[in-house]
Amino acid sequence: MTSTELAREALPNRIKRRIKRMLGAWGVFFEGFLRHPVMVGSIIPSSRFTIAKMLGPVKWEECKLFVEYGPGVGTFCRPVLERLRRDGALIVIDTNPLYIDYLRATISDSRFTAVLGSAADVEDIIRAHGHSHADYVLSGLPFSTLPDGLGPKIAEATWSVLRPGGAFLVYQFSAKAREFMARHFKRIDSGFEPLNVLPCRLFWGWKEDAGEA
Repeated sequence: MTSTELAREALPNRIKRRIKRMLGAWGVFFEGFLRHPVMVGSIIPSSRFTIAKMLGPVKWEECKLFVEYGPGVGTFCRPVLERLRRDGALIVIDTNPLYIDYLRATISDSRFTAVLGSAADVEDIIRAHGHSHADYVLSGLPFSTLPDGLGPKIAEATWSVLRPGGAFLVYQFSAKAREFMARHFKRIDSGFEPLNVLPCRLFWGWKEDAGEA
């Protein structure tokens, strides 16, 4: 291959990198969607209205470990860290190395850990980082398009890893996630946020305290 041919082949990559730099975090998010649309579920990060409503019920003074599945480019990470107590921890889990690399490069908070892995392995992941349970788990994973069997596994693992009184926070474009949650969580509060692209459904599944089970 001649130098001219090499230059022609490299041109599209240079253009892609330039566009990616221009778009910033949104460009990284969009690229991640193009690579893994089934696992991302949206081409646009959640709105500030969705973030505020989703995190509203969290008792931050009681939260020592907050876990997030599918953090993308950190749309929820920064608001969580702003609210999280100083001795708390945030662990995010994603199967997309593009997102994990981006988060590790852009978030320097000592309370933050980004893990490349599956949400179904959340119990092993938090134990590997010195925790016995989570207080809250947040998920934007598209349960309606996940591979067969993965949604139920994630819901079960989440229920197991939560402390009594903790909650599974889920935002979705469909109600599919609630079906998986209902197998383990007796109390599920529901909400809706129209000021999002697309408008989304919100669910808070609460794990019973020992005396309520």
